[in-house]
Amino acid sequence: MNEQMQEAEANILHTYNRFPVVFERGEGCYLYDTEGLKYLDFAAGIAVNSLGYHYPGYDQALKKQIDKLTHISNLYYNEPMVEAGRKLIKASGMSKAFFTNSGTEAIEGALKAARKYAYTKSGKADRYEIIAMNNSFHGRSMGALSVTGTAHYREPFEPLIGGVKFADFNDLDSVKALVTDKTCVIITEVVQGEGGICPADPAFLKGLRDLCDKKDILLIFDEIQCGMGRTGSYFAWQSYGIAPDIMTCAKALGCGVPVGAFVLGEKAAAASLLPGDHGTTYGGNPLACAAVSKVFDIFEKDKILDHVKELTPYFKKKLDELVEKYDCVSERRGRGFMQGLVITGRPVGDIVSKALEEGLVVISAGHNVLRLVPPLIIHKEHIDEMVDILEDCLE
Repeated sequence: MNEQMQEAEANILHTYNRFPVVFERGEGCYLYDTEGLKYLDFAAGIAVNSLGYHYPGYDQALKKQIDKLTHISNLYYNEPMVEAGRKLIKASGMSKAFFTNSGTEAIEGALKAARKYAYTKSGKADRYEIIAMNNSFHGRSMGALSVTGTAHYREPFEPLIGGVKFADFNDLDSVKALVTDKTCVIITEVVQGEGGICPADPAFLKGLRDLCDKKDILLIFDEIQCGMGRTGSYFAWQSYGIAPDIMTCAKALGCGVPVGAFVLGEKAAAASLLPGDHGTTYGGNPLACAAVSKVFDIFEKDKILDHVKELTPYFKKKLDELVEKYDCVSERRGRGFMQGLVITGRPVGDIVSKALEEGLVVISAGHNVLRLVPPLIIHKEHIDEMVDILEDCLE
């Protein structure tokens, strides 16, 4: 452990078991550590750095905004927030957006909006129950943690917010069995990320939509990890053709600048949060929104979504070849540039560590999945390089 790592351990609360590397800079799809070693990045800061590092025009947009204004509070309008809001609504096809500082905060706002909708409709707080999914992950704050369907995350912090029930992902009957006249919202990821890169079945999402429409229950899709182009459309639900009432997004929304949002469809926007119901000091600040605005510009100008769609078959093919070649790789699953390899017979953490030693940054998901969420700007040669390193690690 070098001096910088020791200093971090002395001063930073130990809530992460960090890998023994200090990254100093990035360029394109590569990272460089303080020793000058080069790493191919197939983690993208946990699906955040979708444009890689120093993408043309991105840094300049942030520098230009820093020279103008970085914060003014939500008591006033600012130009980047107006621009970012317009582009987010256009990309999502939804009605109203609220900018947050993180994905967890987006979940908190979405849950509040859902409960306020139910309160507005009935005039009393008698519809407050939330149905979430087992094996899900929505964040670490108390509300987001309450709807995270993995017990070991929740147990040390209980009691959490009440009225939460857990159904099984992709099992519509298990959801229906939990619905009561007190149910106000159902929340699910479209592709479970931390839970092991598990895409939703189309029939499951359609069944949720039909159920919610029938019972006047709001439907939240968590797009924090699978959104912003990662599956080949701006938001994963768009490729299913099934829209939520509320959507959360973050991570690649700012491609490195901390920013999130929850976005409401017309029904939820018309009967939920009003002035005084929700707020944030930093949410929608000019610097963060300048990043969001520029990200949308780059996605449109450089056809990032088309690139993901075009390269996905090759990405999947190369990963499927690993499944065929190695007994310890039992399955590939995922959508677009959000892929997972199921590892059996050996700890996935050992493969992650070995890959890092060999110059490849990958991460895990669940207890046995190797997660591959690279920048959306990779090309075939990067996939080939990734596979060559992984083969050494899987031998």
